[in-house]
Amino acid sequence: MEVLIVGGGPVGLSTAIELSRHGISTLLVEKHEGTSIFPKARLVTTRTMEIFRAWGIQEEVERAGMPREEFLAVGVGSSLTADDFVRSAAALRRDAPQSPTYMFLCSQDLLEVILRRLAESRPGTEVRYGAAMTGFRATPDGVEAVVSEASGETLVRCSYLVAADGSRSGIREELGIATEGPPPLGHMISIMFEADLGFLPPERRAALSFLTDPPCAVEAVDHRRRWMVQTGYEPEEGGSPDDFTEDVCLAAVRAAVGVPDLPVSILGVLPWLQQAKVAASFRSGRVFLAGDAAHVATPQGGFGMNCGIQDAHNLAWKLAAVLRGAAGPALLDTYEPERRPVGARTVDESLHNAFITFQMMEGRLSMREAIEQQAGRRSSEGLVLGFHYDSAAVVPDGTPAPAPEDPYRTYVPTARPGHRAPHVWLSSPYGPVSTLDLLGPCFTLLATADAGWPAAASEASSRAGVPVTAVEVTTTDASTGPVPVPAAEGQAAGPFTSPTWAKEYGLEAGGAVLVRPDGHVGWRCHGGPASPDALATALATILARTP
Repeated sequence: MEVLIVGGGPVGLSTAIELSRHGISTLLVEKHEGTSIFPKARLVTTRTMEIFRAWGIQEEVERAGMPREEFLAVGVGSSLTADDFVRSAAALRRDAPQSPTYMFLCSQDLLEVILRRLAESRPGTEVRYGAAMTGFRATPDGVEAVVSEASGETLVRCSYLVAADGSRSGIREELGIATEGPPPLGHMISIMFEADLGFLPPERRAALSFLTDPPCAVEAVDHRRRWMVQTGYEPEEGGSPDDFTEDVCLAAVRAAVGVPDLPVSILGVLPWLQQAKVAASFRSGRVFLAGDAAHVATPQGGFGMNCGIQDAHNLAWKLAAVLRGAAGPALLDTYEPERRPVGARTVDESLHNAFITFQMMEGRLSMREAIEQQAGRRSSEGLVLGFHYDSAAVVPDGTPAPAPEDPYRTYVPTARPGHRAPHVWLSSPYGPVSTLDLLGPCFTLLATADAGWPAAASEASSRAGVPVTAVEVTTTDASTGPVPVPAAEGQAAGPFTSPTWAKEYGLEAGGAVLVRPDGHVGWRCHGGPASPDALATALATILARTP
């Protein structure tokens, strides 16, 4: 077994899934007996939905979640039924064209079931719930860990360990890795309840509503009967989770809805800390931190789970390349410089969102001012799609990064090395295809046609010892072209056409971009002719190998 993953939440499960796609054997252990029974996270960002699309579970997640058009909105008011309640929906028309999919709401308890089913179906993946890692130590060639279950203890030997064990990560503490950030922002209580709120008109349906009388938030868990009220308590004033008896919870729910005699069933009560912190390091030797073990965001914005899944997406292909001998060990040194700045920025932006809520609750913002700011911050495609990497695993081309006026909200598509490869619809005999749909778990060369790049990719791939899929995009209408034939080895079936693709990718005649297995551009050649030497050198640089 090559990689041990500790933690069976969305990040741990995603790590196992992605490693399996690269042919790496894993053991995932989770101390709880099953997947989460509490909703916890709900927002799945556009970038995470793109990853789910690549895994073939986008439609399953959408069936399990809530309708975008109704619930991708935020509201504020005294209560859900108060006259002062106002609502603002996400900018679907503006943001949706930037991807073949779009952000979605699917509560974590339902999402984990989908991810677990997929992980357990993958070859080389073993998932054990009710199994806790109770100790580990570094060895000259890997990690030894003790896994404890009801049946006894097992000594597990692995090459690498991924700690996806949450915000109170015991692995992080054992390694002595400090966290940086402010003190806890609040001691919170989530009250999950069941009630028929079908009487609320569409203009009062929102993913999240901030209410002031009393101060709390209401979250939609499904689009039928499950909801959550989030409120808080003050330990310095003698408050504790024990204060939230069933009667107290019922009163809190009815006050939030604004219906004193509302029939309600309390399904669960969960205490938690609202925090914003980042680990000082994401790695110690052969142990890597991912998800909340590495960075904890406030829930404001719904970024935490998604940022962790992107950690897994970034780390998995690098571990696989090193384990298979395709990359030098130094490739793993790029995980922290690529992911830590993204994690830190994500935490900071979630903190900004939380401060808007605090100002409203304290009366420093009117409800109208609060909804304008909250609604504006619900559109975050600049953050979730526009982040980029600067590391030794990226070959710069000397071009500047886009500098939008609002980098949180505004995403500017670019194929500059380090950025996510932009989505562009291509025509094919099979119908429209996104450029993102052509990217698999190996390197992909997207190239202008008739410049010789498929042959160059084949030669460079052979020299580098890693597969490279070559995709040519023409400007000719594929719908009137010849019937497609099976692609040669290392090439995608086509033809694919777009009159604008090259311009959107910053390419001239003969240009090409090399996309890494995580969907980020690793190298760009603005114009031809095709050069197997340049491509082989780029691969060697990205993989930390001598060309």
